[in-house]
Amino acid sequence: MTKLHPGRLATLLTALVALFLLMPLIAVVPVSFTSRRYLSLPDGKYSLRHYQALWEDPEWLSSFLTSVQVGVIASLLAVALATAFCIGIWMLRPRFSGLMTGFVLLPMVAPPVVSSLTLYFFLKKLSEWNSLIAYDSLGGVILAHMVMIVPYAVVVVMVSLSQIDRRMDLAAQSMGASVPTRIFGVILPNIRFGLLGAFFLCFLLSWDEIGVTLFVTSVETITLPRRMWMGLRDNVDPSIAALSVLLILVVSLLVIARALLLMRKERAAR
Repeated sequence: MTKLHPGRLATLLTALVALFLLMPLIAVVPVSFTSRRYLSLPDGKYSLRHYQALWEDPEWLSSFLTSVQVGVIASLLAVALATAFCIGIWMLRPRFSGLMTGFVLLPMVAPPVVSSLTLYFFLKKLSEWNSLIAYDSLGGVILAHMVMIVPYAVVVVMVSLSQIDRRMDLAAQSMGASVPTRIFGVILPNIRFGLLGAFFLCFLLSWDEIGVTLFVTSVETITLPRRMWMGLRDNVDPSIAALSVLLILVVSLLVIARALLLMRKERAAR
């Protein structure tokens, strides 16, 4: 089978389009080295003061740890719920499985403002009964993020389950395997990479979530995106540009590492 290679003109056009799309990200880099207290391009004087502020300011570190904590816990809960739901649908094949799946995927298609307002009033009501899962609490933010990312986990897990040969489960059932044995011994090992992918997708969605977070938090629980939003809204802190550069650098390194890994696998396959 012959492989099609792009010509020089197509490669050049692709590079120009990629450069055009990346220009806003590249413009952040010089801004992060400004010596002024507000967002501006350096006037000949470069400074690392804003990178130093990220390291020394406990509020930035606290928001970073909060985002990590919320992302990990919400993603684990979302993947666990999505896995239980998908395996139940896959094994039982209920009559109204399509309707049930549509209901679970509803937060994905509902307008973000509607979801945010619903979660706001729900957590406000819970605040009257407890302080653990309530408005402007860590538990409340985790619950809100979990509700928003569960549909994406359901989609990924369902796709993974669709790749399993159902005859393996039928064979285990015919040999007298119990339901837990079939789930933990046959189904879960075959979708482990799908579960891992669902977790990372949910974590990234939770990490980047800002719309719902603005509605369900105030001053006690501040995630990293909310801290950045506050910096842009209140005092236009150049530390946000420094943080953006660091995030871009991390993502770029991951993309490069992934590309190198794929190139190594292709060479090994040859």
